[in-house]
Amino acid sequence: MPAAQRPLTLRFLVFLLPLMLSNVLQSLNGTINTIYIGQMIGVEALAAVSVFFPIMLLLISFIIGLASGATVLIGQAWGARNVDKVKEITGTTLVASFLGGLVVALFGGLYAGEIMRTLGTPEAIAGLATDYGRVMLIGMPGLFIFMVVTSVLRGVGDTVTPLVSLIISIICGLLITPALIQGWGGLPQLGVVSAAVATIAGFLMVLVFLFFYLRWRKHPMAPDRVLLGYLRINGPLFLTVLRLGIPAGIQMIVASLAGIIVVGLVTRFGPEATAAYGALNQVLGYVQFPAMSIAIASSIFAAQAIGAGDASRLGAITRTGLLMNLLLTGGLVLIAYLFSERLVALFITDPEVVNLTQDLLHIVLWSVVLFGMAQTFTGVMRAAGTVWVPMFIGLGAILVIEVPGAIWLSRTMGLPGIWVAYAAAFTAMMLMQGAYYWFVWRKRPIKKLV
Repeated sequence: MPAAQRPLTLRFLVFLLPLMLSNVLQSLNGTINTIYIGQMIGVEALAAVSVFFPIMLLLISFIIGLASGATVLIGQAWGARNVDKVKEITGTTLVASFLGGLVVALFGGLYAGEIMRTLGTPEAIAGLATDYGRVMLIGMPGLFIFMVVTSVLRGVGDTVTPLVSLIISIICGLLITPALIQGWGGLPQLGVVSAAVATIAGFLMVLVFLFFYLRWRKHPMAPDRVLLGYLRINGPLFLTVLRLGIPAGIQMIVASLAGIIVVGLVTRFGPEATAAYGALNQVLGYVQFPAMSIAIASSIFAAQAIGAGDASRLGAITRTGLLMNLLLTGGLVLIAYLFSERLVALFITDPEVVNLTQDLLHIVLWSVVLFGMAQTFTGVMRAAGTVWVPMFIGLGAILVIEVPGAIWLSRTMGLPGIWVAYAAAFTAMMLMQGAYYWFVWRKRPIKKLV
């Protein structure tokens, strides 16, 4: 049976499984690299890498926003079977990403030390942090291209090739990082820089692999003469990509800043509370993977339907996304409730902290399902070019409910109040996004963007 004729639920699952596995592997890769650095080099090296995290998060937010905007346009063009337009959008996004990466590389290479001092890096690890940060920033062009290429492939319905690419990247990192830390086979011992070099090497090897693999498969997104001819910035297309992508980037950045505020609240309750926060975030991160993947799938399926001139399918796509959230995210949440003690014990051994983390998890876990539903509504609306209202709703939930609620409830209820605020924000976000979708957005005419 052709893919287009399969039941929508089955198509969602076929698309989702590789995407969710990619998210899990990406998280595991970060965890393993952290173990390498902490165990094979030491605490100072691990602290130096951690200092760079806010910068990485900012850059990732920017490129994810750009890639999400491109994915919407590519999904619509692919739905219209306009492969030429798909390649034009891809070419514009690739060039813009590469140029942005070059600016970051130049600025970071020259001013890495000043950047680390601005972040208030402790003197004891300033040198290590600067060395690691400089190499990572110089490698940003490769990272940006890697992220855009995998997003573009998902926009045409291919989640398997990005998964294979990620596996190759992870294998490279797992082999190269310890080899450069310990100097296997006469290689130089690079210390903390090893992880950065391994990350960049992995991205570059994947891009080489994709060049030959896509051409061998005669993939629609293979780098042929047509795509190479579009490797230039098309002004109107690029502005549309920015218009669609900037709101997603802004929301990610604000959510990250809100997270920093929450960390400050948590640390006031002592080291046990901080340890519980770290373990809880690890568990929540994995539980949220289906929710985020379903939102991406909903957006891409919706964009393809709009491009095909069949906006009547948007309702079915939205309902399927909500159902998938209920079943997949809800199922994972249920498992997390049933086995919360064992899950938390993977990260913490102190019985008192394990019990504390369990109690906090039980407060917030259920609301991840509502978070996923809110993201589904947002994804479908983004596919039609509606980005600003969903962004303001998301920001409102963060800035009006989550952060003030966490501050106030942490004073009145103690530590559990912070996670009550999270659950309240997720609930409000779902209700507001759903209300806007059902009572306002659905009644508007849907127009193609390309």
